[in-house]
Amino acid sequence: MSIIVKQIAAEIAARPEQVAAAIALLDEGATVPFIARYRKEVTGALDDTQLRTLDQRLSYLRELEDRRQVILKTIAEQGKLTPALEQAILNADNKTGLEDLYLPYKTKRRTKGQLAIEAGIQPLAHALLTNPLLHPEQTALEYVNNDAGYTDAKTVLEGAKYILMEQFAEDATLLARLRQYLSQNAQLQSTVAAGKEAEGAKFSDYFSHSELLKNVPSHRALAMFRGRNEGILQLQLVPDASAEQPHAICEQMVAEHFAIRQLDRPADAFLRTVVQWTWKVKLQLSLENDLLNELRERADLEAINVFARNLKDLLMSAPAGMRPTLALDPGLRTGVKVTALDETGKLLNYTTIYPHQPQNQWDRALHILIALCKEYQIELIAVGNGTASRETDKLAGEVLKALPQQRLSKIMVSEAGASVYSASELAALEFPELDVSLRGAVSIGRRLQDPLAELVKIEPKAIGVGQYQHDVNQSLLTKSLDAVVEDCVNAVGVDLNTASAALLARVAGLNKTLAQNIVQYRDEHGRFTERKQLLKVPRLGPKAYEQAAGFLRINDGKNPLDASGVHPEAYPLVEKILAAHQKSVEQIIGNSSFLHNVEPAKFVDEHFGLLTIADILKELDKPGRDPRPEFKMATFKEGVEKLSDLEPGMLLEGVVTNVTNFGAFVDIGVHQDGLVHISSLADKFISDPHQVVKAGDIVKVKVLEVDQARKRIALTMRLDEQASPRSEHTERNTPAKAVKVANKPVLETSNAAMGNAFAAALSKLKK
Repeated sequence: MSIIVKQIAAEIAARPEQVAAAIALLDEGATVPFIARYRKEVTGALDDTQLRTLDQRLSYLRELEDRRQVILKTIAEQGKLTPALEQAILNADNKTGLEDLYLPYKTKRRTKGQLAIEAGIQPLAHALLTNPLLHPEQTALEYVNNDAGYTDAKTVLEGAKYILMEQFAEDATLLARLRQYLSQNAQLQSTVAAGKEAEGAKFSDYFSHSELLKNVPSHRALAMFRGRNEGILQLQLVPDASAEQPHAICEQMVAEHFAIRQLDRPADAFLRTVVQWTWKVKLQLSLENDLLNELRERADLEAINVFARNLKDLLMSAPAGMRPTLALDPGLRTGVKVTALDETGKLLNYTTIYPHQPQNQWDRALHILIALCKEYQIELIAVGNGTASRETDKLAGEVLKALPQQRLSKIMVSEAGASVYSASELAALEFPELDVSLRGAVSIGRRLQDPLAELVKIEPKAIGVGQYQHDVNQSLLTKSLDAVVEDCVNAVGVDLNTASAALLARVAGLNKTLAQNIVQYRDEHGRFTERKQLLKVPRLGPKAYEQAAGFLRINDGKNPLDASGVHPEAYPLVEKILAAHQKSVEQIIGNSSFLHNVEPAKFVDEHFGLLTIADILKELDKPGRDPRPEFKMATFKEGVEKLSDLEPGMLLEGVVTNVTNFGAFVDIGVHQDGLVHISSLADKFISDPHQVVKAGDIVKVKVLEVDQARKRIALTMRLDEQASPRSEHTERNTPAKAVKVANKPVLETSNAAMGNAFAAALSKLKK
């Protein structure tokens, strides 16, 4: 364990004792949010990011250690475990290197080399390798074995060749050298399969594409892998693309490793053949597969990280607050679905209106919306951003004009994932009598009031803020996104008396069963008045209570501390502070002047250190403080409702919907997201768009280029950047070409090419 602790400590920039303490807590069943928030003294204040990395690496390194012990035992049982080999296995720090060392000792089917060894030909192979002055054909005659099928010099030398090939191909040091060279120098070449040009047009960027393997970014790698999986593209690694014989360098490395030189000695030609066959037959394809798999893993990880960052930004976006809301789910032929919600998100009324074509019942629809706003004292109108959204937004605008005294606000809300929720089992349980389409309107309204509380009801992958989510490692994606949701929910805290089972299930220490039990207990016994009542919930024991209690809030309960992030285990400490200053809880909560004068050091004991006491005082100052930003609304420009309304040079306001490695997509209210390329995000060089923007940000953009025919928009956040004149085909100062992503218009510059395969993936994602 000490080796694992030291390795993780180096990776997360922490001390070994911090890592050891965190591992002990995790092994005891503690959750990452709980450890990060309430065990700072124990871990030396490791944050949630460090703890997530620690947890992930701990699983990998423990698997590595388990595999190491199996390999050591297996080789020892074969009687082949030398001290040097044992030390090499103990020093292996990754699974690839470990498996390379184990390769010669693996139980495998009988190979041509093994058959030759059984026929007694191994001494010949060894002799020719160590003494190339021997004449192969003459010496081979001494090893003829008619019974084993080696009847002449030719068949004997063939056996010797396979013995050496397998010996060379199982040399761990050689494999490591070749792998290292290829990972740094090989070119990844992509070509179109014969006759697949028309069928695979969306992959045309990769019909003849080549770049250094180590430089291939995530989105291009995933595009090429998808093309290969669909039978459109063929991928190969070329060790030295500039050489006349691209693979000669690897053959030379094999020869040098075994001190094979070409000096016109009798056995040199035989050994040269062995080297060539070793590379072409044994090593080339195997190493190529290994390195492409490594590229795939890196690309998966990067895509998952992008998805996770976007998901976190979306979940932590500002809530409009608990205000009565009218939610409109736009539609043309099927009408606009309308739901009225109270300040807690409870459904009060619903209907369907038909203001648009073909019914055109505009005045009737307006009358219905005005009546609903009056009856339920609506403060917010949430308009879904799907089909007919701008037309419906215009209708909402007329409602605002008709009711100036109510000070209504209208906000465009992303519909991503609403249809998934509508058809879910959770939605059916929540609204068994409600039509699926109307459930979507409820979701739109609630995600405006509190995006986190509503979006946790939707599988994270369905929210639509990732790239190639269906192509990447699904178990790793799910684990990563679940961790993001858990961290966000616990960072904000959950109202124990209003939270849904879906939200409660994301609280540290709880699960779906416990969440359902909490809701059922609440339904049967009424609202919770103090946290310790949780211990009466069936199957919720002391451990779950310890992990969850600090993240659950009870407003207007018996104890004001239950509405804060102070953990119940720290209540005695608060009482100690109160007694020392002869004050009540009510007198100190929110009393900044008093709390800033409390000396934490006076209350340090064997249970609570300075870090914990400082956190408690901070929480008492602003109990239950929501870490999410203040709510702001984007204002779409009047009269700009469709693509044809856009003109290059227009200054617009929009909402960032998705951030990728090559730029950010922005909704500007025309049913097509535009792309702000990474080069147009800021006036200085940036390597990662997340340095500048995040999902949910409201930004000012300028229209650079509009392609009506292909529905593509190029935007810039550098407002002094030159816009292109409106035409069928335009060019910017930087050579560029337009591509279609998620049915959204974008511009792709030559220094950050984006494949059409990525466009297809995002299109499916949005749908």
